[in-house]
Amino acid sequence: MSEAGCDEAGRGCLAGPVYAAAVILPDNFSHPLLNDSKKLSDAQRRKLVPVIKAEAVAWAVASVSAEEIDSINILNASILAMHRALDALDVRPAHIAVDGNRFKPYAGVEHTTVVGGDGKLANIAAASVLAKTARDDFMDAAAAEFPQYGWDVNKGYPTASHRAALAAAGVSPLHRRTFRGVKELL
Repeated sequence: MSEAGCDEAGRGCLAGPVYAAAVILPDNFSHPLLNDSKKLSDAQRRKLVPVIKAEAVAWAVASVSAEEIDSINILNASILAMHRALDALDVRPAHIAVDGNRFKPYAGVEHTTVVGGDGKLANIAAASVLAKTARDDFMDAAAAEFPQYGWDVNKGYPTASHRAALAAAGVSPLHRRTFRGVKELL
């Protein structure tokens, strides 16, 4: 049975899109580094990306913009990003395993939500790595355009330095206008 693992990255950020990935791994796939992307260093994640992409039966990454997040909320945007990633797969999965406890039915395919799934199931862990690295790449590129926010370091998360930069420089076009810490500055 082909099962797609799904996870998102960037849900708690103040800026940038939310990313999601869907990954179908071959049966019995394993890699000693593969784990929840938050428990890996950037170097470890970068080492895994080509392995996942080469070994996966199918994989896809998708995103939902800050504007879309503001219009439909972050939970719906996270699920939409996962649906977009599933839409982009070359192989239709027979089942979907989703990190977390919330998901909306997708195209008649059965799904299971797994709290902490990125640390329990290889396909969700692989999706977590692809989503995180794709989002980090986006934020690194955005940092070149908006260097004042330090996104190359904080990736858009609400760190003290990001909040200070937001207060000093104001809200950028990539900030999520409905999020606490941003909406007060508008």
